Amino acid sequence: MSSRTPLVPSTSSVPLLLIIILYSAASHAPVTACDPGDRAALLRVKAQLGDPARLSSWRASSANCCAWDPAAVVCGGGASPGSGRVTALALCSLLDVSARVPAALGDLAALEILQIVSVPGLSGPFPASFAGLTALRDVNVNGTSISGAVPASLLAGASNLSTLVIANSKLAGPIPASLSSFFPNLRYLDLSGNLLTGAIPPGLLLHGSFRFLLLSNNRLTGEIPSGYGDAGGEDGLYAIDVSRNQLSGDPSAFLFGITKATARIDLSWNALEFDMTEVEFPHHLRFLDLSHNRITGSVAKSLRDVRLEHFDVSYNQLCGEIPAGRFMAAHGAECYEHNRCLCGAPLPPCNTTM
Repeated sequence: MSSRTPLVPSTSSVPLLLIIILYSAASHAPVTACDPGDRAALLRVKAQLGDPARLSSWRASSANCCAWDPAAVVCGGGASPGSGRVTALALCSLLDVSARVPAALGDLAALEILQIVSVPGLSGPFPASFAGLTALRDVNVNGTSISGAVPASLLAGASNLSTLVIANSKLAGPIPASLSSFFPNLRYLDLSGNLLTGAIPPGLLLHGSFRFLLLSNNRLTGEIPSGYGDAGGEDGLYAIDVSRNQLSGDPSAFLFGITKATARIDLSWNALEFDMTEVEFPHHLRFLDLSHNRITGSVAKSLRDVRLEHFDVSYNQLCGEIPAGRFMAAHGAECYEHNRCLCGAPLPPCNTTM
């Protein structure tokens, strides 16, 4: 089978991306005296988390919170000389935490980047105090027990939000259609690995280049809205992953096409139905997983011109001879397993006898 290493950022790579941002900001920003209100808020956060060991540098005896662990706290320039507001905060790998989401986080009014990763004991819904975080641009929550609804209205004041990741947690209920109106600059949405139900609302991500829609491993139903395939070129989706849901319908007419900018498409483990024979796949595509669906017809000849690093159409209802030539030689027999009657390399030859 083609390599399963994704070409584009996956859910697990976003924490690393934001950690790099935090380190970069810390290495270029002078260590200024922190805002007293922010310092007090951080100490309350630590207390509400149960004083985890990894936050041992957060001490009441240390007046300058901007000098605390730079991998966790980053300060930007304050409005008054000599002050520094906390603009980025990373709470990562706090394995000794068993607490609800700290309400004191909402008191960090200048916060632009919030990262909470690998804190499995963090539970409860997002507190009402998060409505005060109007400066947020990037939110990354991954690997927690946070529950409740997707906090769209709670974060509505953060109109410049461009990245919203709340993944591998316990969010439930529908995806709010209001996300698009609250966050017109949203480019990266990852709600994968939750307990979300209902249909995928249209227009979650407005037009713009390099957009990611990651909703895998939920309980979503209905069809994929056609609007996610409207734009071609750089205004199209860069990645869509809705795998392991309960989606139905035929997205082939709008989601695929030679001119699309999409690099990653994962529709696996759903109940999608369409004839693949004449589908034209994007030339930019590098990851395609259509396995475990109800796809019929034959393997599309357009795939000969697509340099896929991952390809899987197993567990469908495909039939006929597999196209040969160009990039098709990179795909092993396991890519085609459990279909109706596929034949030809890398499978056994087709039976040409009458």
